[in-house]
Amino acid sequence: MARHTKKVGITGKYGTRYGASLRKIVKKYEIQMRARYSCAFCGKQAVKRVAGGIWQCTAKTCKKTMAGGCWTLTTGAAATARTTINRLKKL
Repeated sequence: MARHTKKVGITGKYGTRYGASLRKIVKKYEIQMRARYSCAFCGKQAVKRVAGGIWQCTAKTCKKTMAGGCWTLTTGAAATARTTINRLKKL
């Protein structure tokens, strides 16, 4: 069986190429990209990335497809916009 990596994790596939700093940045994004997120519709931890900016709930009962950020389901700008809209609705 193959050995597991200690530090580099998912970026071990790049070997010694591209430099340590760039591999650390890529590691952060790839972990976010491959993580499962909670679905806003059914509440299950089942949302996975299909393509850049396209996310789909993999729960049997839901199967909703939603748009989001390229690497994460929600971006910082989207969260700010959502809170601003909700705050203005209350006025």
